[in-house]
Amino acid sequence: MRHKTFFWFFLPTGLAMLLFIALPIVSVLIQSIFAPHPAVLVEVENCTPLVGCTTETTIDQDATAALRAKQPLGRFVGLDIYFDRGHLAIQEVGKLWTNFEGWGSFFLELGDLPFYRAMAFTLTFVAVVTPLTIVLGLMIALAINSLHRHLKGLMIFFSLLPMIVTPLIGSLILFWMVDSRGVIGSALVALAGDPNFSLKASTGLMWVALMVYGVWHAAPFAFVVFYAGLQTLPADQLEAAQIDGATRWQQVKYVIVPHLMPLVTFVALIQLMDNFKVFEPIVGFNAAAHAQSLSSFIYNDLGGETRQLSSASATSVITIIGVAILLSPVLVRTWRDFKGAR
Repeated sequence: MRHKTFFWFFLPTGLAMLLFIALPIVSVLIQSIFAPHPAVLVEVENCTPLVGCTTETTIDQDATAALRAKQPLGRFVGLDIYFDRGHLAIQEVGKLWTNFEGWGSFFLELGDLPFYRAMAFTLTFVAVVTPLTIVLGLMIALAINSLHRHLKGLMIFFSLLPMIVTPLIGSLILFWMVDSRGVIGSALVALAGDPNFSLKASTGLMWVALMVYGVWHAAPFAFVVFYAGLQTLPADQLEAAQIDGATRWQQVKYVIVPHLMPLVTFVALIQLMDNFKVFEPIVGFNAAAHAQSLSSFIYNDLGGETRQLSSASATSVITIIGVAILLSPVLVRTWRDFKGAR
């Protein structure tokens, strides 16, 4: 494609990326280094015949409005918001390191800090759900691909149901299933032998339930991608492997998986991004007391009467950096494969 043709072909996409991706990121970055102006307080003396004179502290609305109009972005604070106790907590982490008494106690006390607690759940969710989604999606694709053609359509339909359900609705469904009155919850009560047993009261079990939901909801996407890739698998390669006496596992390991590796990379990229911004299941499971992700951390800053835009912006920037770090190994591998294929 000639340069001029490519320019006009790419121009709409480039403008959309600039408007909806680049500019919001720049805006968030700017908001994260400015903090709102504090209200201007003045002392007013009120005198009455009965009580006498009293001094009250009130907000000078005119002065506050003038200050905010003069500097609408707020006061410049640099990286102070990133380093405060609500985020990276550099001072608190330094004290923990100075009083180091073992890794166990260090990480335990580090988990008491809100940002690191949210980061711990987010990274655990990503590390567990992403590989399980890929493996389960591949297993479903292989199983359905080996079925009789009259059964494939029905099984594909049922396999896609979790992806069709809205994430929030799906999490609510599973939430009521694990309730003590639900199907799964009743079974757990029976297995535990304790009528007061509740999965919702345990932080560990709640984490497991959230991750099970994550795999259940995302596996259909991986299945669709892998199933489409299996349709492009050359039949002569499988026939050659079968003639050589390869077992079913050896065919999968040495023929099917290498053929699907570019799709595995693609699914891994999508799942890393989706899982790092996990939010809906935490809301659906009403699990804020047990688990908090970076996305829910941002949501809490933006909610309520006092919206902490600067704090939410700082967390957003850190989240973007975290996603970039997670994606970098996969992107580097993709770039190397592309250069090697040329």
